[in-house]
Amino acid sequence: MTLAPPTRDPRPRLLSPTYAATTIGMFALVAFVAFEATAVTTVMPTVADELDGVGLYALSFAAPLASGVIGMVVAGARSDRRGPVAPLAGALALFATGLVVCGTAPSMEVLVAGRVLQGLGGGAMTVCLYVVVGLVFPAILQPAVFASFAAAWVLPSLFGPALAAFVAHALGWRWVFLGVVALVALAALLIVPALRGLEPRDEETAPVRSRLLWAAVGGVAVLVLELLGSRSGAVGLLGVAALGVVLLSLRRMLPAGTLVARRGLPAVIGTRGLLSGSFFCAEAYIVFVLQDRWGLTPGTAGLALTAVGIVWAVSSQVQSRLGQRISDVTAMRWGSGLVLAGTAALLVVVVGHGAPVLAMAAYVVAGAGMGFGYPRTGVAMLAASSDADRGFNSSALSIADSLGGALSLSLSGIVFAIATRAAGDPFVSVFVLATGIAVLGVVTAARTPAARVDRLPVP
Repeated sequence: MTLAPPTRDPRPRLLSPTYAATTIGMFALVAFVAFEATAVTTVMPTVADELDGVGLYALSFAAPLASGVIGMVVAGARSDRRGPVAPLAGALALFATGLVVCGTAPSMEVLVAGRVLQGLGGGAMTVCLYVVVGLVFPAILQPAVFASFAAAWVLPSLFGPALAAFVAHALGWRWVFLGVVALVALAALLIVPALRGLEPRDEETAPVRSRLLWAAVGGVAVLVLELLGSRSGAVGLLGVAALGVVLLSLRRMLPAGTLVARRGLPAVIGTRGLLSGSFFCAEAYIVFVLQDRWGLTPGTAGLALTAVGIVWAVSSQVQSRLGQRISDVTAMRWGSGLVLAGTAALLVVVVGHGAPVLAMAAYVVAGAGMGFGYPRTGVAMLAASSDADRGFNSSALSIADSLGGALSLSLSGIVFAIATRAAGDPFVSVFVLATGIAVLGVVTAARTPAARVDRLPVP
């Protein structure tokens, strides 16, 4: 990948003439996608109830994460060989198509299929944006770029849940999906001019067929895991085999040693997956439990998403401002610790039937941890990458992120179903799972130090 020679600014800034177009385009794209994510989380309990699909509730969240790994692998390989522009265009088209399918779905099964398409596009888009960051921005600006991605969630977090609840009440939940299509089109118009400085290349890269096959196998296995594991009897035991297939596919797609938290880049990527697994497991059920356990309306329950979005962005800005005064390793450790504290506190509140505001507050603590540690996993990954493997490593980081969340959501669907059949508290089971994953995240974050991984120049 080559870039048209820019005019160097004496003091690089995200909104300087050299970088302003790219910064604004990517910020807008992330912001519109963020609105979709917060909006869907708000209305999904209503959708599942109306489509009589509570049994597929967890799968509706796991589906886009699981299918996203296929888009990530393809986009990573194509970006290394041809550049990120064409894969990004295809990603946006798939994402928009998925929204249309979801918005017109006559059943929960069709809605899940639409979520699969969303995941294919969203996964590819994530990798393309990471590659663009590595190509366009100097190392000194990269922490600020990732912080801006977090900031792009602020406005959707402020207004997204309330707007989604209003749209669902006034027009129906389908327009929560369909209305985002126009925003995606607008984001595409904004980002196309920003990518004109990137020139395509034609370089030989390692064959992608093997990784693509394993991505497909892993994504399908995650979904099969939830479908089989939540069943009773011998059929449920087949979920163990599906779990084994998921782990085998991860071993094939991630750097060697990731599953055992080998020091350095493997532990960085593992930390990213565990952060996502714990936090998004809790996120999928926070609105659900607030409505089911405490009887809150979708709009009121969605305030938890609003608060966590703001805190995530503020925390991300704090780690960026601290710059070189705090290493990537330290940021990942603190972030993982806060996620553990938040999920454990949420578990305690649900077990003790505490006030709903305490449940929201606990969730916000976990969001602060994500804002502090999550961006530095991207910075640490880029620091350990070269031009030859930046796409592969970006893809691996996103695969760990996506499959980590998908796997935890599939497991949450299983424990939810088992607890329900046993007349137990299904929400307690889910938050026990989220807390356990957070413990693994803390252990893995402690193994991230390696030469040059946590030593980037920052603002």
